[in-house]
Amino acid sequence: MSALREGHLVLADGTTFEGELIGAQSPSGNPGAAIATGEVVFNTVLSGYQEVITDPSYAGQIITFTYPHIGNYGVTPSDNEAARPFCRGIIVRDLARRRSNWRSDEDLGGFLERHGVMGIGGLDTRRLTRHLRDNGAMTGAFGEAPVEVLLAAAQADPGTAGVDLVSEVSTPESYFHGNGPWNVVAYDLGIKRSIVEQLGEIATVEVVPASTSAAEVLARKPDGIFLSNGPGDPEMAGEVVDAIREFLGKVPVFGICLGHQVLSLALGGKAYKMKFGHHGGNVPVRNRTDGTVEITSQNHNFAIEVGSVPNVTETHVCLNDGALEGLRCNDLPAFSVQYHPEASPGPHDSQYLFQEFAQLMSDFADTAAAGEVG
Repeated sequence: MSALREGHLVLADGTTFEGELIGAQSPSGNPGAAIATGEVVFNTVLSGYQEVITDPSYAGQIITFTYPHIGNYGVTPSDNEAARPFCRGIIVRDLARRRSNWRSDEDLGGFLERHGVMGIGGLDTRRLTRHLRDNGAMTGAFGEAPVEVLLAAAQADPGTAGVDLVSEVSTPESYFHGNGPWNVVAYDLGIKRSIVEQLGEIATVEVVPASTSAAEVLARKPDGIFLSNGPGDPEMAGEVVDAIREFLGKVPVFGICLGHQVLSLALGGKAYKMKFGHHGGNVPVRNRTDGTVEITSQNHNFAIEVGSVPNVTETHVCLNDGALEGLRCNDLPAFSVQYHPEASPGPHDSQYLFQEFAQLMSDFADTAAAGEVG
């Protein structure tokens, strides 16, 4: 067993926690550094830690797991949501010393080390979570450096507001997946593998870089356009917002998470940064169209102001805080949700939305065939 490495987590407000360093000894791509910095958030999932860590939406962030025991069933390549993690680090109460699951190929500590992800364990994550809940998500830094050095690093980190993180996670080249009956172009703003797979059940999907222009997309003559999840501030995804304005009304559109936010901005809505965001797998959302309540998986620090998007029906609302969770355009073939219907990890209550996208494409095709479009 490797020697114990003691370290500290220091938040930008000076709050300090003692712990034991785990995973990589320096951040990926910066072998000379021994400090992890980023915006510290908490996630309440009870399982699915590998899917959370490999979700590109966590670019720029350090993930605190509120569940005390993390790593007990190891990791396996089939559960990765991206080729590598984009998060800045992880914080746990207790990292399991031994994995126990027939599917696992590696322990979590080794996985973090191999991918250059630093971590810190042994912290009072309950205290940390309550601090973030009361004071809001904030930047932090952890490592073996002195506390004053960590504090300076935490305060120097820009956080996620006003930062372009989409360009860090988007695919550099287009690729295809699936063989469903529809042709869908999916904007990769930080897309998860499980979303691509579920889209592939209803469509042949071409995943394109976030910088792809509307003209390039329309030249492919898609039956539908999908706007994916992704990290950070929707105001920094200007290219995508401009593209959306050009193809709205010409092709059916479905957006998830960041995709919901950029669609809302393109329609004239307003975004804001939440106090500590929604990160977890058990968030209750009311579907206003039928009155049912869905338990949803969520991961976002920004949201769209209720009532700010013109000419839409607000279809979903968060029962915890009243946040806007979904909308449908009144006179355009477009809809979106703030949460994650692909449910990886999380409940499957909302997977019907992929079929609603297929139905929207079918209805639009029928209308076009009747000469009623354009």
